[in-house]
Amino acid sequence: MAVTDTLAEYFEFEEHDTDVRTESVAGLTTFLAMAYIIVVNPSILAPAIVGGSPQEGEPTPTTEIAGATYDFFQVVEMLTVVTIIASVVAILVMALYANRPFGLAPGLGLNAFFAFTVVLTLGVPWQVALAAVFVEGLIFIALTAVGAREYIIQLFPEPVKFAVGAGIGVFLLFLGLQEMQIVVTDPATLTTLGNVLQSPVAALSLLGLALTFVLYARGIKGSIVIGIIGTALAGYALTLAGVVDRGVLEPGTVSQVESEGIGSLLFGVQYDFTPLVYGFVDGLGLILEDPLVFALVVFTFFFVDFFDTAGTLIGVSQIAGFLDENGDLPDIDKPLMADAIGTTFGAMIGTSTVTTFIESATGVEEGGRTGFTALVVGALFALSLLVVPLISAIPTYASYIALVVVGIIMLQGVADIDWQDPAWAISAGLTITIMPLTTSIANGLAAGIMSYPIVKAAVGEADDVSLGQWTLAVVFVVYFAVFFAASAGLLPSF
Repeated sequence: MAVTDTLAEYFEFEEHDTDVRTESVAGLTTFLAMAYIIVVNPSILAPAIVGGSPQEGEPTPTTEIAGATYDFFQVVEMLTVVTIIASVVAILVMALYANRPFGLAPGLGLNAFFAFTVVLTLGVPWQVALAAVFVEGLIFIALTAVGAREYIIQLFPEPVKFAVGAGIGVFLLFLGLQEMQIVVTDPATLTTLGNVLQSPVAALSLLGLALTFVLYARGIKGSIVIGIIGTALAGYALTLAGVVDRGVLEPGTVSQVESEGIGSLLFGVQYDFTPLVYGFVDGLGLILEDPLVFALVVFTFFFVDFFDTAGTLIGVSQIAGFLDENGDLPDIDKPLMADAIGTTFGAMIGTSTVTTFIESATGVEEGGRTGFTALVVGALFALSLLVVPLISAIPTYASYIALVVVGIIMLQGVADIDWQDPAWAISAGLTITIMPLTTSIANGLAAGIMSYPIVKAAVGEADDVSLGQWTLAVVFVVYFAVFFAASAGLLPSF
C-alpha cells in the first residue's frame, strides 16, 4: 500500500484523476501499439549500414566495422537491441522528468530518411549520418534548455494546432487499414478496398477490429489490448489448425519453432552492439571531410524531427485534454527534453532520431494521463530484451488495430475548428489532408503554417499574423527548397 501511495504522490494520480491499474493498462496498450518498431527499425536501418538487403540467389551483404566483418542479420540483431535501449532511456526521461504518458522510440519516416535519402541516395556514410543525428540532438537539448523550442511551437497558428490531432488521426487510420489489407494499392486509383474473401489477413483484421470497436463502445477497459491479443491468437490458432498456410496470419514463427526449436526463438539474439558505437565514433572523425554536406544533413534532420515531434505532442495532448485554451501544452519543454536526450543517446549507440510516437494516443485513450504510463512502456521495452523475437511474433496487422481505433477517435478535433473562417479552413484543411497523403506529420504542419499568413493577408487581416509566424513560414520555404534539391540530386554527394 505504501508503494502505491508513493507512486500516486510522485506521478500526481489524484490531480489527473487516475490510478495504478488505469495507467498500467494504458502503458501496456501503448507498448503493444508501438512494439512493432523493435522489428521495423532494424529492417530499415540495416540496408544502409551493410549497403543493401539480402537478395535471393546472392551472397548475404556484409560490412566491416572496426576491423571485423558482420553480415546483414547480425547487424539487424544489433539494431534490435539498440532500438530497445534507446527507447528505454528516452521513455524514462519522459516518465520521471516530464511526467507525461508518451512513448518514445526511433521514429518511422525519420529512419527511412536516414537510410534511403541521406545514406543510400546522398552517399553520406552511415557513421557520419549518426554523427549528424548526435549534433541535432545536442542542438535540441540547448534550444529546449533555453525555452526556444517551446517559443517556436507557440508560434504555430491556432487552426494548425487544433487540426494536428485530426490530421494524425487520418494518418493513423490510413496506415492501419493498409497493413490490415482492408485498403490496398490500385494502379488506376492508387488505393481501393481490399477483398476480404480473398485475403485471410483482411478477413481476420476486420473481425478483430469489429471486436475492438464493440468492446470500446461498451466502455471495456483495455479494449484495444484485448483486440490486439485476441486477433493475434486467432491468427496462430487458424495456422495451427491448418485453415491457412504458415506465414500468412503469423510472421513465420510457427515454422521457425518447428524447424529450430523454441530455443532459437528465445535465445538467438546477438546483444553486443559495440560495433555500432565504434561506427558513431568514426563518424565524428569524418565530419570535417565535407562540412557543407554534414551541415545540410543536420539541418534537414533538425527540421523534420522538430516539427514531427511538435505535431505529435500537440495531437496526442489534445486527446488527453492537456492543451490550454490557446492550444498550447503547458511545460512542453519537459517532453521535448526527453525527445532531445533520446535522440542524442540513440545516435551514440547506433540508431536514427528518437521521437515521441503517435501511437502514444492509444494509451491516452485507455486513460493514461501521467508518467507512470510511460514508465510501464519503458519497463516493457526493457523486458523485451529478454524475448526480442517474441515481440515480432505479434503480427503487424493485429497491432495496427490500435491505429485504426485511435485514428477515428482523434477525428473529434475537427469540431474545434472554425470552418467558416477562410484562414482557419484552408490552413487546418491542408494540415489534416497533407499528413496522410504524404505520410508525414511534418509536411502537414508545414502546409498549414505556410498557408495561414498568405490567406490572412489575402482577406485583409495581415496585421493578425505575427512576425514570428511569417518567419516560420519563410523558414519552411527554405527547408523545402533544400529538401527538393537533395531529392533531385542537385546537392553534392559526400
